[in-house]
Amino acid sequence: MDKNIGEQLNKAYEAYRQACMDRDYAVKELQQKVENYMQQIREQQEKIELQNSIIAKLKSQLAALNANR
Repeated sequence: MDKNIGEQLNKAYEAYRQACMDRDYAVKELQQKVENYMQQIREQQEKIELQNSIIAKLKSQLAALNANR
């Protein structure tokens, strides 16, 4: 009977160990995805800021042209 309990404990421990490794892998993968998405967001925000500055320049040029008419 002791041998059976030992085998069950070993199987339970191995299942727990595998679950922990799976969890750690999932957490690491999620962290990597979050970092990638945050980088993409930063890049998109920079593009938006550039576009907004271009729009502001074009508006001021248009206003100057309209004032000269």
